[in-house]
Amino acid sequence: MPLYIPGNYSDVLHGTENTEKAIKYVKTMFQENLSAQLALLRVTAPMVVLSGTGLNDDLNGVERPVSFPIKGLGDARAEVVHSLAKWKRLKLHEMGLPPGRGIYTDMNALRPDEELDNIHSIYVDQWDWERVIMPGERTSDFLRKTVRRIYEALKVTENKIYVEFPEIEPILPDEITFIHSEELLEMFPGMTAKEREREITRRHRAVFIIGIGGALSDGVPHDGRAADYDDWSTPNGEGPENAPYRGLNGDILVWNPVLDTSFELSSMGIRVGPEALSRQLAIRGEEWKSDLYFHRMLLAGKLPYTVGGGIGQSRLCMFLLRKAHIGEIQSGIWPEEMRRKCMENGIFLL
Repeated sequence: MPLYIPGNYSDVLHGTENTEKAIKYVKTMFQENLSAQLALLRVTAPMVVLSGTGLNDDLNGVERPVSFPIKGLGDARAEVVHSLAKWKRLKLHEMGLPPGRGIYTDMNALRPDEELDNIHSIYVDQWDWERVIMPGERTSDFLRKTVRRIYEALKVTENKIYVEFPEIEPILPDEITFIHSEELLEMFPGMTAKEREREITRRHRAVFIIGIGGALSDGVPHDGRAADYDDWSTPNGEGPENAPYRGLNGDILVWNPVLDTSFELSSMGIRVGPEALSRQLAIRGEEWKSDLYFHRMLLAGKLPYTVGGGIGQSRLCMFLLRKAHIGEIQSGIWPEEMRRKCMENGIFLL
């Protein structure tokens, strides 16, 4: 069972009541800060989408969505969302928002194929956000600018938590470090991708790893990414000559001192345009998706150019409140043995 028990762990908030108050405070403060940084309007989001439209997030292409027939629609099948990566872009099209404006929402998903551990549960709660951009803003510089704004929202939230709960001292560095996944491979060639993440985050404390989804020089992607939302195959002119430095997406990771490892808070990126979508579907052998509703709209040039991502709500609370298990933040279903071991070590799952 993949459970990590920190040595001498203690709950700095001393119980459920303070924890629940702090969770509410984090969620309220961060979404206000994020909205201000990126000019985002809060919208209401669906929990389910119809199967066969291409709207659901395929994640790594192997995870099974929770699906069911709808009696009132002639037993047409619906799926509980994995995320809203593509739905948000359609919403922006419907709203007609101009470049520089965007939306965010509370995304609640079910991922029954997740491996349950300290940071993964079958229930996923995120702030999903999406912002309209100009075609000329589909650049690495613009991506970095956006990441810095999100990081500033994280920093402000952490500082305000410290004012409200002085026992939780700020630990985020002043600046976030940017590095490409190919650079990581060159720096740590004998390590796995997760080991490389841990080492670079241990050194810098807050890192944005660029280039998630495309194959690196060893032929292996740093991590999985669907072909139809983030642009991970566009050359962006970074890095040494002839190095396959590609991609306009990445992950925000911070150093988690409680778990003694790197800790992913956000997956994000500049979204595919028609050319990038065609290229990435071909790379993955998924050209058949071109006939799905979302993909037809995008290939026809009817959807706006956007940047977007997801930021884990329970993940962020877990990090800022110095918790050892995501079950201390959200009520969930856990193996009985995991519950027993957690309780024996002062980790009380909701």
